[in-house]
Amino acid sequence: MAAPDVAADDLEELKHLLAQSKRPRVQSLLSSEIEALEKAHSSAALVQVAKVAPLQSLQKGAVVPEVQYTSLSTFSWDQDNDKVKVYFPLDGALQEKVSFNFDRSSFVVKVHDVAGKNYRCGIPKLNKAIDPDKSSVTVKPKRIIVTLKKHDNGNWSDLHYKEEKFKPNLGKEKDPMSGIMDLMKVSLLFL
Repeated sequence: MAAPDVAADDLEELKHLLAQSKRPRVQSLLSSEIEALEKAHSSAALVQVAKVAPLQSLQKGAVVPEVQYTSLSTFSWDQDNDKVKVYFPLDGALQEKVSFNFDRSSFVVKVHDVAGKNYRCGIPKLNKAIDPDKSSVTVKPKRIIVTLKKHDNGNWSDLHYKEEKFKPNLGKEKDPMSGIMDLMKVSLLFL
């Protein structure tokens, strides 16, 4: 840190000499030297800050900027008895720039640096369980194919999980005609 102190001392002395000088040529020479030293001093300080600031921020646990993703929401899918294939259209993706995460009920695929953009696709809650260890991602020239190995063989009615809104109450303890009978009892009360 001795060099910045020497440069600062030189700058201070040159400014002092400029204030004492009387001849225009000497003042011009001193002014240009002061400007050159100030530029060198400020650029050296910026370089020093640029070198030290990232290290200090990482040492202090500063948050690294989060990667921005564009969502791939258009897809098609197909199934057979033991697997589901999901097709996401995307030109120019490379296999080595693809990362993925499979869970029993969801998946996420991230594709980095496709024409300067990052993409993400996935299903947050699948219709039925999958086997994450046997599921895979394949990159083709014009699309990404996600192969989901079904945990239980069978047909899926949809790719997304949907709660059944109307569950018929088919309990054996209640008579199906009791609802109508209850209505008739209520109507008799008002007579």
